Amino acid sequence: MRVALKLAYIGTEFHGSQIQPNVETVEGELFKALRNLGIIESPKSANYICAGRTDAGVHALGQVFAFDTDKMNLAIPRVINSELPSGIWVWAHAEVPLSFDARRDAISRHYRYVMSGREYDISKIREASKFLLGTHDFENLSRTNGEKSTVRTIERIDARIDGELIKIDVVGNSFLWNMVRKIVTALSMIGKGVRDTDWLLQMLNPDIYEEGIEPAPAYGLTLLKVNYNEKIEWIEDSYSIRRASEQNQKRILRHRVMAEVLEELISHE
Repeated sequence: MRVALKLAYIGTEFHGSQIQPNVETVEGELFKALRNLGIIESPKSANYICAGRTDAGVHALGQVFAFDTDKMNLAIPRVINSELPSGIWVWAHAEVPLSFDARRDAISRHYRYVMSGREYDISKIREASKFLLGTHDFENLSRTNGEKSTVRTIERIDARIDGELIKIDVVGNSFLWNMVRKIVTALSMIGKGVRDTDWLLQMLNPDIYEEGIEPAPAYGLTLLKVNYNEKIEWIEDSYSIRRASEQNQKRILRHRVMAEVLEELISHE
């Protein structure tokens, strides 16, 4: 049988999602948990497939992965979470067809970037984001990683103010390496008045214009959701969700305290 799981993680605690030697990664911890529980013998034998990779420092709420197993009674969130570090948690599962491919069957992915809103003109960001919609060559707004094509389709970009923050939601069929973070950099430059929409249109025409820009910091980016055409009957685990909420409330408190400590350290009082 084949199972799909929804996974969340705090990216700053891991060296990216993809397994790598000698560093802690999300997949490395996940594979260890699944093997320890006897759910799979190896990722290859279980036909393990993930919806996509995230860079070091990037977070996820709705990452999806799937694998074959004959231990469906163990392949549930609360059991798997017992073997995972607190920075990773599974919160929903579903039985899916044996042909289900978490990556290739995905029709879109939804990312959110959160950044300080003090320095930017939100109206300029919203206006510029319209030029990114549709199908374009994003070579200037990505870091190529051997892809045959840098053409991608953006379905939606929403930018809104939330207190002192700006939240930018980007939905597309698929994304290149650093693509969302470089889009955020471009929109930020326009929001500051450093660049304009004519420059952005040039950036979308790499055949005649080439410029490299730095990606926005990884810690502001979260993979919120992966969408599929077929109807997947997700079963959410309320205990796992509640447990993750309790653990993250402790993290929130710690960061709030640290923010105040840092304010005091630079106040010279």
